[in-house]
Amino acid sequence: MSHAQIQGFYDTSPLWKGKQFGMEQFVFPESDINQEVEVKIPDGLRLGHQMEYVFEHLIQQSNTYEIVLKNVPILEGKTTIGEIDFILKDFVTEATVHVELTYKFYVIDPSISEPIHRLLGPNRRDMFFTKLDKMKTAQFPLLKSPTVLERLATLNLDLDSLSQQVCFKAQLFVPFEMPNINIRPLHKNCIVGYWLRLETIEQTSFAHFQYYIPFKKEWVIQPNESVAWISHFNMLMEVNIRLLKKNAPMLWIRHSEGHYDKCFVVWW
Repeated sequence: MSHAQIQGFYDTSPLWKGKQFGMEQFVFPESDINQEVEVKIPDGLRLGHQMEYVFEHLIQQSNTYEIVLKNVPILEGKTTIGEIDFILKDFVTEATVHVELTYKFYVIDPSISEPIHRLLGPNRRDMFFTKLDKMKTAQFPLLKSPTVLERLATLNLDLDSLSQQVCFKAQLFVPFEMPNINIRPLHKNCIVGYWLRLETIEQTSFAHFQYYIPFKKEWVIQPNESVAWISHFNMLMEVNIRLLKKNAPMLWIRHSEGHYDKCFVVWW
């Protein structure tokens, strides 16, 4: 994973600050992001698993925490029922914390009445509310499983002082027609772009811009000049193909050098 992707993860804001939804947000430590360093990541991993490698790298660079355990699979018989992401130990206070890592891209659909249900994956297959529920009812309780308790006992950790937190980073995309939508109690710095439909981006007001369709591993990155920009016409041809397959592509839109937008074109 390139430096730009590492920087993109580091710069992404947490979805909330402090405690919300019954879960405490992990305060990410300051880290020295070396321009020369790249993180080696196995091929074929989903973006969320790629971010685990980046998280591990940045924690190691921060000199704040020691990684005690990572990616501990929890088995029931021969079936894996879950995984503990990270258990960290503060070098100074010696406090230990179980951190579940999540990195998401959500569009905000104001047509849904309940605010907590408005955050959806660009293809509407991934819901913030469902993820929250899974973390609280499935992922956090794994810490009490016999597998984890046995591992922790061998490390002489004080289980009574072990806290549970989430590192929940997200990029949010507001409706193109409603850029000032209220997202409290979520962190407004997570808003990085907008979403729209094909009929909107087909309009002539978009015709003189340049476009790039990033690969999914590039979604975390800020738009920049180092890509092969294409015309409005060529973008529409490619986007049409994606939408027919019910796949909402991300676009980078170049207005001029240094002036970019980031958006999703949705099929629904």
